[in-house]
Amino acid sequence: MTHPSTGAFELLPLHHVQLAIPAGGEEQCRAFWRDVLGMRELEKPPVLAARGGCWFRGGGLEVHLGVEEPFAPARKAHPGLLVSGLRGVAEALEAAGHPVTWDDDFPGHDRFYAADPFGNRLEFLEPAGR
Repeated sequence: MTHPSTGAFELLPLHHVQLAIPAGGEEQCRAFWRDVLGMRELEKPPVLAARGGCWFRGGGLEVHLGVEEPFAPARKAHPGLLVSGLRGVAEALEAAGHPVTWDDDFPGHDRFYAADPFGNRLEFLEPAGR
């Protein structure tokens, strides 16, 4: 979308979403983002790797997990992850011990909420009827 009055800039799709994790949470991130959701771990640049955390990419989405101390999970703010096969995602999460909460209040979409291993809220949605 080009700026309507000047045309001087254009907003593009998101590059990544960053979520906070506690120090030492990288293995739990791998178990969730890589093993349950099937994303590929990216190598962080050395200067950033020294800070801890990890990055993942899959399906056009990049998620950066950054160490924050003191840590507090995001219980309201959240990324909305558009998926194909929403019920399959829900089944994979629940099988791995991550309960989902279905919510039908978003017109035109099926959706549920879940949390990462640290309590960060995640929304998964799919256009209704897919």
